Amino acid sequence: MEEPPTLTRRRLAALAFAAFQPPLSRREQILRNMELVMGPFPAHPKSDLDIKSIEERQGEGFRISLISYAAEPGDRVTAYLLTPAKPLPTRPAAVCLHPTSPLGKGVPAGLGGLPNRNYAVELAQRGFVTIAPDYPGSGGYHFDAYARGYASATMKGIWNHIRAVDLLESLADVHPRRIGAIGHSLGGHNSLFLAAFDQRVRATVTSCGFTAFRRYKGGDLTGWSHRGYMPRIVEVYGKSPAKMPFDFDDILEAIAPRPVFVSAPLHDDNFDAPGVVEAIQSASARTKTNITLRMPDAAHDFPPETREEAYQFLEQMLTAP
Repeated sequence: MEEPPTLTRRRLAALAFAAFQPPLSRREQILRNMELVMGPFPAHPKSDLDIKSIEERQGEGFRISLISYAAEPGDRVTAYLLTPAKPLPTRPAAVCLHPTSPLGKGVPAGLGGLPNRNYAVELAQRGFVTIAPDYPGSGGYHFDAYARGYASATMKGIWNHIRAVDLLESLADVHPRRIGAIGHSLGGHNSLFLAAFDQRVRATVTSCGFTAFRRYKGGDLTGWSHRGYMPRIVEVYGKSPAKMPFDFDDILEAIAPRPVFVSAPLHDDNFDAPGVVEAIQSASARTKTNITLRMPDAAHDFPPETREEAYQFLEQMLTAP
């Protein structure tokens, strides 16, 4: 059966249009593949942040403020903003993304949760301005991303975290080219997602944040596929690593050559350490990466000595001339 003339014309027009489009860069292609799973990056313009201070108090060497900011019309994200007490003309800053916990932002801000995760506090005490926003569904922030048209909580988180970078950039004492990201577990992969989509993130720390999909729980991606993450993993890709259009080696490649510090404990029962090495080696075989890998003799944790190295890494990468 012949195609209708109108269909033929449309197809020819589409092919002609595609022929004049510049080819996608490797980073752009990786982001497109991530969007196949996470849903499209938001097309709506950025609204005014409309930062509101809810309460403030003094910490040990810093001021901590509970704030909210407008991620988009009709949605305000809650966060802790920590500012060092000692004034400086400009200073580095970090988006501090929390692990899985009902306390959300309170964990990196030192207000509860397991030890070894208070990186927003510890970086503030070292002279960084830090912001710890809530991930959707955590810390009292219960915005329904799906009702607003998002295909995943992951993409909504990426957008909110990009707006946290916008907020840091708006502060008079933050150097706009010295902003990093750090996170453990949930925050560990969210820090990578943020850095992949936002090139203003100049250095990234990820602790217990990833492994190659085929090494995650024996290749069972159920844990990635619920509504707190990316439902398309089950709906479209059948929870199969072989069907996924991206993996973490691709994300590391998208971030390169910006530096990444990876903490992959040897006994992490969530994110298999050999799978971390596999992803790093695969990314490094394809592009020039700048990855520092530490493999502490620990379980799913961010031990003090590894955090100290991570902080030194951020200081070196974000404060060097």
